[in-house]
Amino acid sequence: MHSRRGEFERIRSVLAEADHEEPLTAREILALLDTHGESFESAHRVATVLGRREGDEVEVVRDRPYRYRVVDRD
Repeated sequence: MHSRRGEFERIRSVLAEADHEEPLTAREILALLDTHGESFESAHRVATVLGRREGDEVEVVRDRPYRYRVVDRD
């Protein structure tokens, strides 16, 4: 099993490859993860991992549904 940090790193890596301009829902991110061979148990898990990093590393757009954007720190 991956650690929580490992989960975030896997999400961040896939999102960097996908290079989307707009924030994505947890379901959209889950679908991207799946197409890149990264297994996550649910969209809820993706949302939980990203929600814990809100602030410096993740922007959460509190709309319905919530949308997430990983902030590029470079």
